[in-house]
Amino acid sequence: MTAFSLDRRHFLLGSAASLALSTLDTSGLPLGSLAKTYRVALIGTGWYGKSDLFRLIQVAPVEVIALCDVDQHQLDEAGKLVSQRQKSGKVPKLYGDYRKLLSENQLDIVLIGTPDHWHALPMIEAVKSGAHVYVQKPISVDVLEGEAMVAAARKYGKVVQVGTQRKSTPHLIDAKKNIVDAGLLGNIKHVEMCCYYHMRNNGNPPVEPVPAFFDYEMWTGPAPKRPYDGLPHIRWWRTFTEYGNGIMGDMCVHMFDTVRWMLKLGWPKRVSSTGGIYVQKEGKSNISDTQSALFEYDGLNCVWQHRTWGTPNNPDYPWSFTLYGDKGTLWASTMSYDFIPEGKDGPTKGEKIHKDVVYEKEKYPEDLNEDRIELNAAPATRLHMLDFLAAIERNGRPIADIEEGHISTASCILANLSMKTGRPLVYDPQKREVVGDPEATKLLQRPYRQPWVHPTRQKV
Repeated sequence: MTAFSLDRRHFLLGSAASLALSTLDTSGLPLGSLAKTYRVALIGTGWYGKSDLFRLIQVAPVEVIALCDVDQHQLDEAGKLVSQRQKSGKVPKLYGDYRKLLSENQLDIVLIGTPDHWHALPMIEAVKSGAHVYVQKPISVDVLEGEAMVAAARKYGKVVQVGTQRKSTPHLIDAKKNIVDAGLLGNIKHVEMCCYYHMRNNGNPPVEPVPAFFDYEMWTGPAPKRPYDGLPHIRWWRTFTEYGNGIMGDMCVHMFDTVRWMLKLGWPKRVSSTGGIYVQKEGKSNISDTQSALFEYDGLNCVWQHRTWGTPNNPDYPWSFTLYGDKGTLWASTMSYDFIPEGKDGPTKGEKIHKDVVYEKEKYPEDLNEDRIELNAAPATRLHMLDFLAAIERNGRPIADIEEGHISTASCILANLSMKTGRPLVYDPQKREVVGDPEATKLLQRPYRQPWVHPTRQKV
């Protein structure tokens, strides 16, 4: 494919897509064609890094120039898979160090699919090198990393899209337009968000020698170096605060970001949280298995709850958000939404509204053979990539701009800091401090392991 054509094979989803397309068009989705082929690189070739790259290949004219990973086995496999996916059939150049990749190649787009502790430095270096960036959520492991990332995007004038693709999910776009924006909920005065998945890896694997194909020193990078107890891929690294921010940083960030988008919310006025390891104490994991958080706005509270044990309060919505208005309630997740009106006097005459996720199995049959693919998320990621490209073409801001990703990420990090300190926190994004709390302000920046240097907004 030499031009960016929105033909039926590569994009149209039916009625749900028409809605998504019309919504994205208001922000500048290019309905014509792109004259160029984008030169692309991926840093972090694990499960979701490859998934993001394959979705981009499906909707845009790209040539994957280079891949980077510290696991040689994972890197070699990714090279073969990419050669089978991209039109040229070429195996990209393979690197073990992202700095060398960026210095040796002129790139238009860099995708970052690394663990969370490796988001900030590659993103900043990529925009400095002249590339636009698609970075996975949460954007950072501490608040001041996020501040530096926003500053770098603005300083170098690059588009940075965050992988919070709920904002590009067809049925959630429908819910925002036809339920929330249409006023069917009335005055929305309370929000609940949750995740009840049993997704907290735990256990006590023994310390073992690092295999020759895995550069554990580089994988650890600026984070504290734990004794090596097996490959950290997929869920193992997520279970340690050394590398991320637990379920808050992994799952709450998606739902909170979606709620902020739907309700046009900025920074919360105050963040508080309680929780800890209440049940699953038998293993090495040091992230909470139970946690509640409160994000306060004027006249509105957004409440988060996760448990990695027990049952969900609503089996149909185990990872979801619920908007409560005086005229109705909206339950929503990655799989569906349900609008429940308060009475029979409203626009729906008391009728409930239900919408399901859009799948594209017939449009993209290759999805069915992709290892670990989230079929429900693939259409959303494709739309998210199209929005990213639209922002690049018009030199504008994407729907999941780095600043929006920073607000959502930092709010979740502040919830964890509130749980740690045992008190509510008020963050001042202008002064970049926790108001009246020097101790908490010091926690906005985590120490980096030498020789890595923590980025600052003044020095990007």
